[in-house]
Amino acid sequence: MMNVPLILGFDTSVAHCAAALRHGDNILLSRTEGMTRGQAERLMPLLEYMLTAEGLGWCDLDALAVGIGPGNFTGIRISVSAARGLALALGIPAVGISAFELLAAEAEPAEHQLVSLPAPRGSVYVQLFTGGRASEPPRQIDPSNPPADLLLPSGCQVIGAQATQIANALAGAALPATVATITTLPETLTRVAQDRLAAPGTLPQPAPLYVRSADAAPPRDAPPVILP
Repeated sequence: MMNVPLILGFDTSVAHCAAALRHGDNILLSRTEGMTRGQAERLMPLLEYMLTAEGLGWCDLDALAVGIGPGNFTGIRISVSAARGLALALGIPAVGISAFELLAAEAEPAEHQLVSLPAPRGSVYVQLFTGGRASEPPRQIDPSNPPADLLLPSGCQVIGAQATQIANALAGAALPATVATITTLPETLTRVAQDRLAAPGTLPQPAPLYVRSADAAPPRDAPPVILP
């Protein structure tokens, strides 16, 4: 699609504002600011700072990348709405990337991966990946007692939250990996988006990824899974 795209990526799906500016294989600038509230007020000034610090303007961008969750409902809406509005105004694509995709991208490559993220009340959100792409919708499960219909391919790796517990509960059908957090979120976000831009096909507009019902109380949102 583009030879060397300039991508601005950002995420407010958990208790932070995180952003990175990528030009091809180079991260020009990356910032992650921890905050439990105020992302709506902080996001645009942070993005303006990122561009100004590199002597760039909005019209220099080729694409946007945005984290779509799962995570805090309000936080996800803030960044997804910003990405969609900016993409429309600038006439450039916006790529929505889930936390499942980010965690899979940081793990060792494997044919089959079950990616697991923390969820409320000791549960986890899981999604199966095959060949580096999501092959089933995400779902919420009890890691100590996975549902009977959660059938994993032979040798599938379980990565992320409660990986060993899930693998043990599946009677050895999975091999637990060690990756538990996304340590370089904005850099990984823009890298995954760059790969998506290079692939053939039409990119859908970013949309929030809600695994559990949106009527859950905000204070019970899952704890942050991404470290600054």
